[in-house]
Amino acid sequence: MKQKLILLIAVIFLAAAAFAQKQKKANFVPGQKKPALFGIAFNLSDFNAPKNFGNSNQTTLPISAMSAGFSVFYWKGLTPFIDFSTRFNGIFHDYSANFRGIAGKTEIGLELEPTINIRPLKDENMWSPFLTAGVGGGIYTGKIGGYVPLGGGLQLNANSTTYFFLQAQYKWSITPKVLDNNLFYSFGFAQNVGSDDAPAPKPTPQPSVVIAPIVKDTDGDAVPDETDACPDVKGTVSLKGCPDTDGDGITDKEDKCPDTKGLVKYNGCPIPDTDKDGINDEEDKCPTTAGLARYQGCQIPDTDNDGINDEEDKCRSVAGVASNMGCPEIAPATIEKINKAAGSIFFATGSSKLLAKSNAALNNVAAILQSNPDYKVDISGYTDNQGAPEKNKALSEARAKAVNDYLTQKGIDAGRLSFEGMGDENPVADNKTAGGRAKNRRVELKVRNY
Repeated sequence: MKQKLILLIAVIFLAAAAFAQKQKKANFVPGQKKPALFGIAFNLSDFNAPKNFGNSNQTTLPISAMSAGFSVFYWKGLTPFIDFSTRFNGIFHDYSANFRGIAGKTEIGLELEPTINIRPLKDENMWSPFLTAGVGGGIYTGKIGGYVPLGGGLQLNANSTTYFFLQAQYKWSITPKVLDNNLFYSFGFAQNVGSDDAPAPKPTPQPSVVIAPIVKDTDGDAVPDETDACPDVKGTVSLKGCPDTDGDGITDKEDKCPDTKGLVKYNGCPIPDTDKDGINDEEDKCPTTAGLARYQGCQIPDTDNDGINDEEDKCRSVAGVASNMGCPEIAPATIEKINKAAGSIFFATGSSKLLAKSNAALNNVAAILQSNPDYKVDISGYTDNQGAPEKNKALSEARAKAVNDYLTQKGIDAGRLSFEGMGDENPVADNKTAGGRAKNRRVELKVRNY
């Protein structure tokens, strides 16, 4: 396949060169811009090479493994050295594998690609290299993507009637989740849609002697005094000879802010910001009260009107107190009951097995939680500093979990409970005494409603 394609390209180029040699040189007009062309092209796209640049592995795919495609394009000269072109591409490739991660069937991507093409040689030269740059976008398996094509090519001018183009581009994707970077190769030809013969040079008209009338322009701004609205001050033609210092299109004599760009609706001044919060009044939903951009110029809301803004309030729909994160205050008596229960939790020595004398205290905690469905409890296990720290940590966590499991067995949703083993951290008494160590071997229960 690869050898056949190379042979086909060689035959086409040789035929085109022979055709160009037989044309009359008289048809080439020095300095002529390229005529309007319409053409078609065969394309190959390599989506593999950009992924492997810099690796020792093979970077480019063989021609037989590249994604084939076609183009129809329009090409027109802007100057003898610069052309504008627009091409419509159809590329057959498995695009969905890029954003689904699973290879699927080959699909077609449809692209529109305007570019500017710059040549070092004028268009009348038979062979001319060029550089190309532009921007492109397309639809790939229902998703829209964009890319920037950069590259170059070689142009064969067959008597300014038929052109052949050989191009290579690197397409840098600006939407990598839709389209991969790829190398793009194209070979095509285009035909002049106008006359086959270049237009004959127009005769140069003989200049006629015209005596210009004397025009008075007092301020020297190229606007005659008779049409100058500001004849004594230099201005611009577009504003009838009047000045516009800030360049906002409003003459200084009508501009209330002549040194600052503004709008006609505000008499030449910028959009006001009444509350000085950095958000102009046209975008500020609270123009008279300073606020934040993320709330469209308004202050942080306080939904439950408890004086604690919603960003700090963990109970936004229920009025609460600042000391409890914006949630209703838990009765001190309830907190005391739970703390007292925590002091009546006992385990077998060196074990996480709850002793039966802990049941009454834990049953009281379960009853409080059942009566207050908004309440949650954090369970923290602690030990003294006797033994290895890692073993103390594991034992304290096992004891905290034992309390957690007891409460869930009593019907408390596990989502309302959390447990953690703290080991010998945060002692509440001196570990040097037996009594102090006994106090440090404890379980703490923290009740909250947020």
